[in-house]
Amino acid sequence: MKFIVSSNYLLKQLQILGGVINSSNTLPILDNFLFDLKNDELTVSASDLETTMSAKLKVESDSEGKIAVPAKLLLDTLKTFPEQPLTFVVEDNNTIELSSNHGKYALAYADGEEFPNPVELEDPSSTVVEADVLANAIAKTIFASGNDDLRPVMSGVFFQFKEDGLTFVATDAHKLVKYSREDISANQAAEFIMPKKPLNLLKGILAGSESEVKIEYNDSNAKFTFDDTELICRLIDGKYPNYEAVIPKENPNKLTIERNQFLSSVRRVSIFSNKTTHQVRLKIAGAELNISAEDVDYSNKAEERLTCSYQGDDMQIGFNSRFLIEMLGNLTSDDVMLEMSLPNRAGILTPVDGLDQGEKITMLVMPVMLNN
Repeated sequence: MKFIVSSNYLLKQLQILGGVINSSNTLPILDNFLFDLKNDELTVSASDLETTMSAKLKVESDSEGKIAVPAKLLLDTLKTFPEQPLTFVVEDNNTIELSSNHGKYALAYADGEEFPNPVELEDPSSTVVEADVLANAIAKTIFASGNDDLRPVMSGVFFQFKEDGLTFVATDAHKLVKYSREDISANQAAEFIMPKKPLNLLKGILAGSESEVKIEYNDSNAKFTFDDTELICRLIDGKYPNYEAVIPKENPNKLTIERNQFLSSVRRVSIFSNKTTHQVRLKIAGAELNISAEDVDYSNKAEERLTCSYQGDDMQIGFNSRFLIEMLGNLTSDDVMLEMSLPNRAGILTPVDGLDQGEKITMLVMPVMLNN
């Protein structure tokens, strides 16, 4: 088995696939990339058993073979090369020899047959989504998903495909983000929960891409195919909580404010907040928003006044500043609207502008009790 490939091209593909490999694996074979060569097409795969990702690379070759190559060693070596053709030759003594313009390097390889085979999806449903739409949907929701091992269903993003649109939801019980597209539809209704790791991988690869992604899924697995790359992952098992039930419908108090100004102000004031609750207080009266925080234990406090547009009764409400900062930082609009009903009911944050046709984002943040 022998092939020639450009060093930068190979490194770029392997760095993407390397994101799948865990730092400590139960099976030693998972520390490797699987190289499967069929003439001028090299398929490279990486897996952690839950997620398997593979990419097809064009190489110069007329041989065939299947070997597992140590991932870390190969990546560390490739990072040091300037752009040049590299030649890989499998030797008899169980090593693969890598030749560059300046030298030769031998890596021990394992038998490719030991590498776990990816799951075959039986009888999957499918839908096609533009890459940048999917990347945007993941980026807008994934930050709100939870990290609680006791509630695994909340540690992923809920995909809801319907004939009248696609919805992506993430929540950790303190904050919730619902991102929907009414301009794209699925040919049949389906819902599943995607784990974070494959979503982060997809977000990184698909951002700025102009290709289309084919999503195939059944009850236990999902498969994403685009360009020459394929990602298969196991879905999170369980029923997603009824998120519609927690979004308050009647919110008579509406505050509209410039997003960047609001974000900077909350950032500054929150430095002075209590280090356990991170509480900031919003006091709204007329066209004035007063943002304050204090840490009684250390006599630290801060207060800022902003002008805003407000309809509703005067009110005071407390929020965890970290959640507000995260949400405002993930929006891209110039202005945002915060809708509230009572100080103990969730606030709803939505962008006022900057959305594409058919795109909707609703962010919900739970209040914290104000200590008067």
